[in-house]
Amino acid sequence: MHMSNYLETALINGTLRNIQYTVPSTVYLALYTSNPTEAGTGTETTYGGYARQTVTFSAPTNGVTSNTTDILFPAVASGTPTITHIGIKDALTGGNLLYYAPLSSPKALKTGKQFIVTAGQLTVTLA
Repeated sequence: MHMSNYLETALINGTLRNIQYTVPSTVYLALYTSNPTEAGTGTETTYGGYARQTVTFSAPTNGVTSNTTDILFPAVASGTPTITHIGIKDALTGGNLLYYAPLSSPKALKTGKQFIVTAGQLTVTLA
């Protein structure tokens, strides 16, 4: 995954400039139909029924962590989005992009279908 400009700045300020960064108590996985980029400017999907989903991560080992449970997005009620990227955000709505990554291949969703990330499939590495 790539780190957003927002998080890069917060970590540099917190670790090197003694400027406090308030960590989010909960993080959420967001689905994008375009690259959110480091600036967080991509297009988040808006299919009928969509909502960001809570993510919990394991304790890191050698700078690597992954999601501990399956992440189940609501089934598509309307629309036919093609998901190209994912992002980890610090709020259920609005908020700041923390990390983002492209999918290995775009995922076209149809009515009644869910986007699912199985436990251990979402990995964040800081090295």
